[in-house]
Amino acid sequence: MGRRLLLGMLFLLSVKIMAQEKDSRLCLGLNYGFGSEFNNTDYTFINHFYKLQLYYKLSETKHFQYEILIQPEINFAKHQLLNFYFVKPETPDYQQKREDYTQLKEVREYVLNLGFLVRKPIGKSCSVYVLGSIGPMINDTETERMSKGFAFADVLALGFSFKMKKIHFDIRPEIRHVSNAGLSGKNGGYNTRNIEFGVSYSL
Repeated sequence: MGRRLLLGMLFLLSVKIMAQEKDSRLCLGLNYGFGSEFNNTDYTFINHFYKLQLYYKLSETKHFQYEILIQPEINFAKHQLLNFYFVKPETPDYQQKREDYTQLKEVREYVLNLGFLVRKPIGKSCSVYVLGSIGPMINDTETERMSKGFAFADVLALGFSFKMKKIHFDIRPEIRHVSNAGLSGKNGGYNTRNIEFGVSYSL
């Protein structure tokens, strides 16, 4: 009986240790962000977006933590061509396209970002980090700068995180570039400056 009790206690202890290890590596959260294009005279692009966040800590050294990040995202944007000369006269039906493209358009982007994050802890509760991500996306609206369909989203961000027990709060300024890498007709792309706010929970 005593042996069974001891084995049972050892089993529960090992489960607890494994759970603690899992807690230290996985984190799930939600981010909300918004932004706009860099100032220019050619077009406007205003966006806001939601991201699910799944963090996994790969390793940790004395000064840094290394994580990978999966981020399904939906992006809601409004875009308008300001400089109709962007559509060249050699473009077929260029006058009609100028008229069409200078209308305000709503754009939806469905993205799967895959990122790598380097984190520098500051004390027990705070950290700063650098994040780079790239991912495939589907764009649902053709504009003068982007064909409808498949493209990529690239993000470079600096972040600050504050932790309270298992809850993490994030603020993340970033630069974002969207283009289709020349896989389809129009590839001018969009460049935006965004900021994200997020909350996540250690699993």
